[in-house]
Amino acid sequence: MAALSILDLVRVTEETDARGALYNARDVARHAEALGYRRIWVAEHHNMAGIASAATSVVIGHIAAGTKTIRVGAGGIMLPNHAPYVIAEQFGTLARLFPDRIDLGLGRAPGTDQLTLRALRRTPESAENFPQDVLEVQAFLAAAGPNQRIQAVPAAGTDVPLWILGSSNFGAMLAGELGLPYAFASHFAPELLIQALQIYRARFKPSEQLDRPYTMVGVNIIAADTDEEARRLATTQQMSFTNIFRGARGLSQPPIDDIESYWSPSEKVQAMRMLARSIIGSPATVRAGIDALVAETGADELMIVSDVYDHQKRLRSFELIAEAGGITPQT
Repeated sequence: MAALSILDLVRVTEETDARGALYNARDVARHAEALGYRRIWVAEHHNMAGIASAATSVVIGHIAAGTKTIRVGAGGIMLPNHAPYVIAEQFGTLARLFPDRIDLGLGRAPGTDQLTLRALRRTPESAENFPQDVLEVQAFLAAAGPNQRIQAVPAAGTDVPLWILGSSNFGAMLAGELGLPYAFASHFAPELLIQALQIYRARFKPSEQLDRPYTMVGVNIIAADTDEEARRLATTQQMSFTNIFRGARGLSQPPIDDIESYWSPSEKVQAMRMLARSIIGSPATVRAGIDALVAETGADELMIVSDVYDHQKRLRSFELIAEAGGITPQT
């Protein structure tokens, strides 16, 4: 049985501002903790009006402060946007505040558009240094040596667990070589999923953090009491992906009855290619989908995106997914 976790997009909707989105994320985390989910992560996205998690470490602190036991982390930090030293300081501080509860997932994509990269002061070659930057973060989070002149205070010695995130074979190879857990973003880039997992497992070398391969698979799951209702709720996410192709990344929109009236045939093909691994339906449908995905991938953990517009229906979706996935609520 794979563990279940959550990737919260901290969606700003047409009815909820950024403050509301941030408090909804904390509320999801509280419910997820009670339902038995292992962790909840938020991701670094910039210049997107519909996503409120750009200041990722701040959002993690907000969520962790509102929960007690669930692990909270980044899924992920886009490391080429930052100095490794600063990321170590931030996540080491979080680890001091919330011991044994903080995860640091690292990716090399920009998490934004080309114009915003300039505002981030990111250079085009930054991504080329990603492997070295990962090692630098890891070193600053480790215990400081006796003659170490530069320490990440108060991060040194926290050994925050690192994850490599990816949507291609590069991350799989790096995670394997470094002996780190690997999370594949099949919730938006499913095509290389199986190949990347095979590469990771073949390349894996045991490390101080991990003695065997550990895989997490990102998956969109939307659950409701009936298949029909779940399909309707899923139109919110389908519209979001369609809007990406239109260059119109706005606020999250309420579901509609007929998605075919919203997207063109070509937009549908593009969106459904990215959403090909989605599991949408009643608890029985979701259970079958989860079982099939875990059997196919051998995933140790599923990182679930449930992009439902209405907050209460989103909480209900996570409740039904937990039941379908067989996880045990906290007592």
